[in-house]
Amino acid sequence: MRHIRRVHVQRVRYVRHCRTALVAALASVLLTPVPAVAATAASPRIPAGATTRRVPEDTADWTDWHLRQGATAHHSSSADPTDTVTCQAPQAPDLAIRLAQDIQAALSGRDGTVSVAVQDDSGLTCARAGERQYDSASVVKVLIMEGLLRRAEELGRRLSPWEETNVRPMIVSSDNDSAVRLWADLGRTYLNDFLTRVRTTATLLGPGRYWGLTRTTATDQLRLLDVLTNAQSFLRTRAYGLKLLSEVRADQRWGVPAGMPQGLTAHVKNGWLPRATHGWRVHSIGAFTGEGRGYRIVVLSHDNPTMAYGVRTIERIAQAVHRGLGQGRSLGTGRDLTPESAISEESDGSAPYEPLPGWDEPEPDATP
Repeated sequence: MRHIRRVHVQRVRYVRHCRTALVAALASVLLTPVPAVAATAASPRIPAGATTRRVPEDTADWTDWHLRQGATAHHSSSADPTDTVTCQAPQAPDLAIRLAQDIQAALSGRDGTVSVAVQDDSGLTCARAGERQYDSASVVKVLIMEGLLRRAEELGRRLSPWEETNVRPMIVSSDNDSAVRLWADLGRTYLNDFLTRVRTTATLLGPGRYWGLTRTTATDQLRLLDVLTNAQSFLRTRAYGLKLLSEVRADQRWGVPAGMPQGLTAHVKNGWLPRATHGWRVHSIGAFTGEGRGYRIVVLSHDNPTMAYGVRTIERIAQAVHRGLGQGRSLGTGRDLTPESAISEESDGSAPYEPLPGWDEPEPDATP
């Protein structure tokens, strides 16, 4: 009995000691001054000198807005069964099998979360996790451009000088100020109506003025590219949009053009955005036209450790697709891969680094 009492007393003393130590530790942490962190501070996800946007003060009501939209957080898992590449081609079943294997091989050993969507004019399609949502970053500028063109058509006019002054730099040099102006001018109601017309199923406009936080999927991005490339498209001025995408400046033409056949024209738009969770978002969408054939490639990704890593993953996939769809044309070589020294590792500035209250707070399974 005395032995039991002695053990009990020792346990009580041990618990009291642990509580005292824990309180002391918490007090030490809470009382330690927190140094200010600059918007461009270095981190595993944000290299020094990166261009980031901080969370503004006007976000208090975003939680209610978010709930009204019925939005849900987007989760991903590298073990997701949808990560299998599937291709279908009624007229070329052997090509479909080979292309699926080649895309899967291009992804072998690569970290990150990647979705792929491919479609050509003959009816071939490929998909990998096509319904997974990502922060759109700057690829949403294609949606803004298409909405602008469609509105002018509905009003029975050409683009105004002001509209042209903004849409060209928004696409050709990914100018964010122009995107902000056009996003506000079109308005959420019109853009949502446009998405309905395109029959997107999982694209959700970003909150407030944060167009770069629009959530989208590879499947929906393929639908938006189809608006520009389908001869039966409701967008009569689609040629103007394709022309702008073909003129994107050289240092922003990495990604899906890698390894494309000679004789084709690449119409491309990319997005590159690091955030507090899911690391770097690195996206590339493109349409390839010419010589009587066309096809579209969409690759969206996050959980990339660096921008360069994401670019390389996308370009490996693109090479596999171009090789499969090239049909004997002279293809690009490994020299078409963008050298790491040519990748800036700076954000496209399309969204803030931190999660926004009520919009995309840290997820339990997110990569820190």
